[in-house]
Amino acid sequence: MRLINLVIFVCFSILGLVGQENNLANQYFNDGEYEKAATLYKSLYSSNPTIDLYFKRLLECYSSLGNYAEAEATVKKEISKRPKESPLYVLYAQLLEKQGELEKANKQYKEAIKTLEKDPIQYFKLGGAFLENSKYDLAIEVYEKGNKLTDGAAGFAYNLADVYRRKGDIQKMIEYYIEGLENKTIQIASLKNVLIAYLPKEKYNDLQALIYDKLDKDPQNLDFLNMLQWSFLQKKDFANALRQAKAIDKIKGGNGSDIYELSLIIENENDFKTAIEGFSYLKELGENSAYYLDAERQILICRRNQIVQKNDYNNADLIALEKDYETFRIQNAKSRQIASLMIEYAELEARYLNNIPKSIEILEELVKNPLIDQRTKSQAKLDLADYYLISGERWEATLLYSQVDKDYMEDQLGEMARFRNAKLSYYAGDFHWAQEQFDILKQATSKLISNDAIDLSVFILDNLNQDTTGEALTMYSQAELKVFQNQYEEALAILDTITAEYKENSLVDDVWYLEGQIYNKQKKTDLAIDKYNSILEKYKEDIRADNALYELAKIYDYQKDDKTKAMELYERLFTEYSGSVLAVESRKRFRKLRGDNI
Repeated sequence: MRLINLVIFVCFSILGLVGQENNLANQYFNDGEYEKAATLYKSLYSSNPTIDLYFKRLLECYSSLGNYAEAEATVKKEISKRPKESPLYVLYAQLLEKQGELEKANKQYKEAIKTLEKDPIQYFKLGGAFLENSKYDLAIEVYEKGNKLTDGAAGFAYNLADVYRRKGDIQKMIEYYIEGLENKTIQIASLKNVLIAYLPKEKYNDLQALIYDKLDKDPQNLDFLNMLQWSFLQKKDFANALRQAKAIDKIKGGNGSDIYELSLIIENENDFKTAIEGFSYLKELGENSAYYLDAERQILICRRNQIVQKNDYNNADLIALEKDYETFRIQNAKSRQIASLMIEYAELEARYLNNIPKSIEILEELVKNPLIDQRTKSQAKLDLADYYLISGERWEATLLYSQVDKDYMEDQLGEMARFRNAKLSYYAGDFHWAQEQFDILKQATSKLISNDAIDLSVFILDNLNQDTTGEALTMYSQAELKVFQNQYEEALAILDTITAEYKENSLVDDVWYLEGQIYNKQKKTDLAIDKYNSILEKYKEDIRADNALYELAKIYDYQKDDKTKAMELYERLFTEYSGSVLAVESRKRFRKLRGDNI
């Protein structure tokens, strides 16, 4: 027993000494004391010849000291022990390169390649060694040899693509990635991640050309069809992306789930026409389809968004959409899923068709529906109150706002109800009470409500300081109410009176801003643009400048589809008005239009 304990003690003592020697050698090496480090690494290497780190560190020390003779002797000795270890020849070649003996070095690189046999691991090791030293052509030679040896089965396509990427040969990089996809040595998810990182946008056409060549020979290859769809999506060519997705769905005999997800992405990118095409495909699968009802809902949402965002519609479009909303409402009257859609339907009636009684009818029916949850009902009540206000029933409106406020005092719904109630008082000319409420709402948990409350509070304060009677402000608030009530011509008449009677008033930029909003609602886009540009030219330091710039950017973005101009305006907003509450949204939209992966 004592003998065993003694042996264990001796072993641990030796291990401890080796560990101390290793740590000391590393410290000397890191401190640049190569002579001391070399002595220790030589000892460690002699005692542990299988640990490559000691051998490599010893060579580095000799090389750093300029002791090339000793380094060559050491590496030659190791090669004589392990003549089939190709990376040793690379180390030797590096020593020769440092001495300027390039011809001898190249000879050693070739010797390294000659040692390769049939084991693919050797090819990976040597290719990796060449790659570490930026010997790209040699690495390619090794990997291509390994690729041919294994008939592509070992996965050299990925390594070859990576080397060509480092060389900057994008075409060859793509070719080998596609080869790897074809022989299943590269997974499609990994390939997409790599291409997102390294494939320039202008090279996606080259990628697609290669995929089309492969599909000519194997038209139902799902991997290639999937990559083609994905590449179209990266280019934001949504129509072609959807076409490929349909082809994949039919080949797979799928349930449309991928089409649904893709259509949602396209909808989020504001290509409503193509999104509708995708959802229509799902609807055509029949009522037993898992996505039938969702597709029907999304078609209505997209058609509505075309009207709201693009501002591109005529009365026939509104009537056709109204008819489809009504059909959906009747067919799904007992479904809980229709609530949000009915709120949108009511908005269509109130804001675009100016049918206030119909919008009130829709929401009152929703509020009374026992199947609908209380929160959704309260959201409907807020809009219902708005429509009562539009119809001139102020007390009905304030009653509903107050109900929601009471039911959701500590919630954003309650904050929104308080904000709308305060704005109702602002419309009525009760500015001091309204400002008190806006001041309280500055602390709202909703950033949107907080920002709007700050804007209105400052707006009231500034204008009352300049005009203590508040006459001009009263007229302006009445004009805003008229806009809220869809009475655009009446609003314009009031605004004309303000500019005529209060020429020196501080409301001029606000009047122009409100006129811009009215003209845009009336689809007089060029007039709206003129008003916003006038603010930016003459009142660029005033409170409405950032709002005017944002509205201008949105017109070029969504209505004129001039993305270049829109990006220019968004960028101007977040650089020139960096403190604006709209700067964050402008930066997000700018990056999205630029094609950033957000």
